[in-house]
Amino acid sequence: MATEYGQGYGHGLGYAERGLPEHGGERRHRLPAGLRAPFEARSWREFSYVLLGLPISILLFVYAITMVSLGAGLLVTFLGIPVLAAGLAGCRGFGVLERARARALLKLEVADPEPLRMRRSGFMAWMGAVLKSGTSWRALLYAVLHFPWAVFSFVVALNVWVYGWALLTYPLWFWALPVSAGQDGIQVYGDETRQIYLDNPFEITVTALVGLLFTLATPWIVRALTMVDRVLVHGLLGPSRLATRVVELESDRGVVVDTAAADLRRIERDLHDGAQARLVALAMDLGLAKEKLAEDPGAAARMVDEAHGEVKTALQELRDLARGIHPAVLTDRGLDAALSAVASRCAVPVEVQVDLEDRPVPAIEGIAYFTVSELLQNISKHSRATWAAVDVWRVENRLMLQVVDNGVGGAGTSGGSGLSGLAERLDAVDGILVVDSPVGGPTRVTAELPWRTV
Repeated sequence: MATEYGQGYGHGLGYAERGLPEHGGERRHRLPAGLRAPFEARSWREFSYVLLGLPISILLFVYAITMVSLGAGLLVTFLGIPVLAAGLAGCRGFGVLERARARALLKLEVADPEPLRMRRSGFMAWMGAVLKSGTSWRALLYAVLHFPWAVFSFVVALNVWVYGWALLTYPLWFWALPVSAGQDGIQVYGDETRQIYLDNPFEITVTALVGLLFTLATPWIVRALTMVDRVLVHGLLGPSRLATRVVELESDRGVVVDTAAADLRRIERDLHDGAQARLVALAMDLGLAKEKLAEDPGAAARMVDEAHGEVKTALQELRDLARGIHPAVLTDRGLDAALSAVASRCAVPVEVQVDLEDRPVPAIEGIAYFTVSELLQNISKHSRATWAAVDVWRVENRLMLQVVDNGVGGAGTSGGSGLSGLAERLDAVDGILVVDSPVGGPTRVTAELPWRTV
């Protein structure tokens, strides 16, 4: 494996393990979150998002319903399809606006959906691509569904915000309201109003406390409302799960092809530089021995004996090469025996514990074997450890691997290291690699693979 150790921190480390202050050294707030929420920038951004949502949703709803209705009504003519395509294209444009608004005010990162796929250029091809695109219809669905929700969230958010601050500041402006005084109900204002309320302080206090409760609850109510907006934007205006999965599979296919090509080149290089070179030398030695057999039988016997030693060495190299492709012990006896054999060849003592009742499919079993094999090889070359352990177990539908050593640490998946390549190989089969390796050690590498039975 390439250099991994001493190249930065691994993933998943806690702040205490890294010797850093909690929350990445951020300033600790003296006030609890409930008290400072009404004054935080996030609360005001979310409140602004809700307020802007109503006029935008009205415009989007009216546009979508008008264009789709007009296009559907004109389908009996040649204008129906272009109008409907234009309506869907406009909804896609509004989707861009909504993603930008969510990104700016809600800090919601939503990837752009898949672009239109046109097999040829031209207006007709564009109309066909728009009408066949799932993104277009999801944007239309967003325009229809978001309007009633925007009305509801706008009314709720604005009312709780206005009533909260109005009641909270009631002691500052109560004198401006008229009050009916006396049996004849005469309206009094100003100083007379102030005096009436000052004679009844309980009413002012209770009103202000109710306003305080509303004010403190408003950010959380607005935040709950924006959670629905997050779901709508992410689910209807982002890329579809199918398209995302297709992109992932295309990327994983590229990784698998590159990995297979690299393995083939490695096998070819090992054969050319190792066993093939020894077999060529063996053939030459046997040819010389054949020539000397009649003239000098003793020398020929010595050359045959040396050739016999070369045959043993070539056979051992071929066994090692076959073990690197797929070891026979893994096929015959499973992960427990195969990993124990790998651990016995490691430069440091390794404890192996495999807790599996069944065997996964050969492909997953082989990936697990080579993952542990590469990690142990990495420990031998770079970690300067004196002890290591390998644990393998199953959690529901996942095969878990964990390799721990007490070496110098500093391993990471960045910088094009061997661990980065290993993480890409695991990702190609929906696996995960997590590295926890602070400088000074210990190092803990955890891998997850999908469990698939035969």
